[in-house]
Parts: sequence; C-alpha cells; structure tokens
Amino acid sequence: MAVRITCIKKDNGHHFNPHEAIESLRWWNESDGDRGICTRLEMVKFLEGKGVAYVKDVYGNKAYLFVRESANGNKFVQTHADGKITNNLLQLPECN
Repeated sequence: MAVRITCIKKDNGHHFNPHEAIESLRWWNESDGDRGICTRLEMVKFLEGKGVAYVKDVYGNKAYLFVRESANGNKFVQTHADGKITNNLLQLPECN
C-alpha cells in the first residue's frame, strides 16, 4: 500500500524547527480514498514493513519517505527526492 502524506504535527507546534520531532502525520491512500492519522513511530513501522509513503508537490512530483535513525537511536522519517535528502515534510501544512 502507498499513502500520500498531506500534513504533519510537530511537538509544541514548532512546525519549521527541524530539530523538533514530527509527532504525527495525516495520510491519504489516493487509490482507494482511505485516510487516517498516525504517529511518527507508526509511520516508521509502516515503512519498515515495506509500506510506501510520499509527499506530492503541486506539479505531481513525489518525494518518498524513508526511515532514519538519530545518533541517540531515535527513528524518524525524512524524504528523498532526486537523489538527495530533502525536507519536503516540513513544507506541508500543520495538521489541526
């Protein structure tokens, strides 16, 4: 299953601070219309279980999420587009 990430919620509402962890992500399965919200750790588990998630820009270009691990061993998600690590997730609106 592939899902599109449509917004994020960050700890303490510091949306553009790259050092604050994403708390939750809202997703949408464009093929069947299913929608939901999951925690960062639930998204990590989904991706590690061979799920696919992406962010789409206004032109339809996709940047795919992958799992990274901090020096302290905390897992988080980030996007990868055009062969480089990007911050497409931080460009998404804040989930309410």
